[in-house]
Amino acid sequence: MSNQQSRVMTCRARSLQEALDMVRTELGPETTVLNTREVPTGWWARLAGSRHFEIEARRALPSNSSVAVKLRRRPSPLSQLAELDTSQAIPRVDAEDHRRRLIGSLDRGDLDISLPNLDPSLKQTASHTTGPVFDLLTELLDADVSESVARELVTELRNVASPADLANFNRLRALLEHRLQSQLVTSGSIRLTPGKRRVVALVGPTGVGKTTTIAKLAANLRLKDKLRVGLITVDTYRVAAVDQLRTYAEIIDLPMKVVASPQEMRDAVVQLADQDIVLIDTAGRSPRDEIQLQELRAMLQEADVDEVHLVLSAVSATSHLTRTVHSFEAVGTTSLLLTKLDEADGLGNLVPLVRSVKLPLSYLGCGQSVPDDIVVAEKQKLVRVLLSRETYQTLL
Repeated sequence: MSNQQSRVMTCRARSLQEALDMVRTELGPETTVLNTREVPTGWWARLAGSRHFEIEARRALPSNSSVAVKLRRRPSPLSQLAELDTSQAIPRVDAEDHRRRLIGSLDRGDLDISLPNLDPSLKQTASHTTGPVFDLLTELLDADVSESVARELVTELRNVASPADLANFNRLRALLEHRLQSQLVTSGSIRLTPGKRRVVALVGPTGVGKTTTIAKLAANLRLKDKLRVGLITVDTYRVAAVDQLRTYAEIIDLPMKVVASPQEMRDAVVQLADQDIVLIDTAGRSPRDEIQLQELRAMLQEADVDEVHLVLSAVSATSHLTRTVHSFEAVGTTSLLLTKLDEADGLGNLVPLVRSVKLPLSYLGCGQSVPDDIVVAEKQKLVRVLLSRETYQTLL
């Protein structure tokens, strides 16, 4: 929609770049951006991965006016949304007052990048609070990071960044990556002790890929590490899951036990005493069903497990992921294993998870291929993928 007299237009699209392109097409390359925001779409739309952004803009002021803000594309994939033209003689303003208003606008989520008349001597000061910071915020939103989390990250950076960091986009982004790496906890691969058997269980909700992940781990441990691997499945609710795991066991030549009770679990663990490692595949459990979780805990206690990896799908909503982590604490989880990274359009939904949950990350599943599509989680690589700096293929 637009105001023909003042040529103010509001464009809504699925990304900031798309909305910006619409503005350029309608109003021309020289455009003043008045406001940029993410439009609330409701929890169901967010769950489905639908996001909308809105840009309010107006046609640039005539050349004899006091300021013009030009929008342009750069060769870089990053979008520089505003650039000051200080060629005109313009009145001075108070720098601190200008800084406070800009920061306040960003903190409120207005994301207003329209600039008042600036003296050329204040251009560098203003750019510390607008250009690189706003570019980073835009990049976070494009990486599927929620608006609230993106704003929180930017605010944290402003509190710790030096003036030189705030003036340089690459330094600011490097600082963000470093902070996220410091907040991310990893556990490494399954810990093995020579001469001592290790019992490891995979737990989680239904449909997250536990059985396929067990097969990947078993194949790597047996074929690459040359270890003796035994399998136990408790997933008797799904006949297909038992058959699937049995097929893998036969191909790799692994002993496998199917159990349905704590006593059978105890017996199976004893029968596999000569193995270097025993992997336990469990049935999916709802994070809302406390009785099921307690039954699962009792089953794992009979197995005397050494590690319990909680398996979660990367395509799930952030709220579901966080709630599931807390619910499965009752089972005795020791680490987190993320799957289906290859199916996600963006992985920004995982940023608040790795920031708030202290359960260490062990492995990442990036496809269906056995045994290839699984890797040990590494901080630096994962953070770059979360921020859409690299694709999930770089993890493999």
